[in-house]
Amino acid sequence: MTEPLTVPAYELAQVNIGRLQFPLDSPELKDFVDALDPVNAVVDKAEGFVWRLQSDSGNATDVPVLGDDWLIINMSVWRDTDTLTAFMYQGQHRELLARRREWFERMREAMVALWWVPAGHRPTVAEAEERVLHLRAHGPTPYAFTLRTSFPPQGAEPTAPVDIPEGLGCSV
Repeated sequence: MTEPLTVPAYELAQVNIGRLQFPLDSPELKDFVDALDPVNAVVDKAEGFVWRLQSDSGNATDVPVLGDDWLIINMSVWRDTDTLTAFMYQGQHRELLARRREWFERMREAMVALWWVPAGHRPTVAEAEERVLHLRAHGPTPYAFTLRTSFPPQGAEPTAPVDIPEGLGCSV
């Protein structure tokens, strides 16, 4: 007798926001831009991958975030922290990660956040912006955390309301 499949109640959302050092169409970003489609093809087949934010371009480099034209967003949903970590630190993605300082400014504030979403939910950019701002204001909590300081899916309520400045963000 086979055991019934259990559907997880939660999936892991992640957002990574980077500030470009050069325009996307510049020679300095050619290697990065050329790698987007191949890396996205790998992620689409990765163990534990569920969904990623993309526009008609097939990636999200033209999706506005935090009201800054020099910022680009990467957002996806995964089965859990283990599958996200496994993808991040292997293969072509690892190679690109090692070169990120060539293409992106070093930021002092949090630009990466993780949070649990109900299975099947696809987060919006506005939701991701709120999680990043919450992480900046309160540090890692069950509402918004990092791989280094993660939390189980229970208790994912905001620590305190986050003041989002008027006109900041995106409705996507």
